[in-house]
Amino acid sequence: METVLVKNNNFFIGAIMLGNLKRAKNRFQIFKFLILTLFVLVNFEAQADHSQKTWANAHKSIVVVNPSWPGYVKPGFGAPPGTAPAGAGFYYQFGEDKKSGFIITAAHVVKKAESITIIDFSGESAAAVIHAIDVRRDIAVLKTTLYGQSLEVLEVDPLIGSHVCALGNSFGLGTGISCGVVSAVNRMDIGINKIEDFIQTDAAVNPGMSGGALVDPQGRLVGLVDAIFTKEADIDAGVNFAISVPLLRTSFAAQTKAGIEF
Repeated sequence: METVLVKNNNFFIGAIMLGNLKRAKNRFQIFKFLILTLFVLVNFEAQADHSQKTWANAHKSIVVVNPSWPGYVKPGFGAPPGTAPAGAGFYYQFGEDKKSGFIITAAHVVKKAESITIIDFSGESAAAVIHAIDVRRDIAVLKTTLYGQSLEVLEVDPLIGSHVCALGNSFGLGTGISCGVVSAVNRMDIGINKIEDFIQTDAAVNPGMSGGALVDPQGRLVGLVDAIFTKEADIDAGVNFAISVPLLRTSFAAQTKAGIEF
């Protein structure tokens, strides 16, 4: 569906370019229009192509995280006020084995839950427990017997303007993907968490995406989807935040120092 929409956009843009081409008065103008048309069409196709490859490389590492709240048996029902009834997470490699039983998610998704169920890309479900939690940074590590493929990690800071995609469980509908760009890096003192180092993105993020992964075009982890910046409604407004990989690692190091083993 995405490719069809892109091709339709290409057709629309091509029609505009053709109209401009007919109005061109000399060969130099014609040459400029042809180059611009080629650039726009290739750019649209490249963006669609990277989104498909990103999904292929990353989606098997993403899980749905369904907390069960006090007084409710079915996961995802009865969430406390201000808490999304479901979230997301991703498999993370702590040791040498890329197959992992550790899942990273946002602490606010699970910290008040009585029990937690995770669902992987194939639809298989299993129980998970909180292995470590860092409320100040809003990071939680879950442990489960349902192992999965860990995400590769981008080892350099993402560049502002570079393409990224958010994978998560938007509105509890199941794992999906939305793409955009890195709008800013090292966002701090926003007031969401006590300790912050956010990557800002315009990739669409909605309730249920918390704990999901922000990844680069190759599907490598860039950050943990954590918050939507809005003052009026809990919906995507194009200003969204993901916890940076360096802050994730700082949290893990602090947990290890405190005696937690991964």
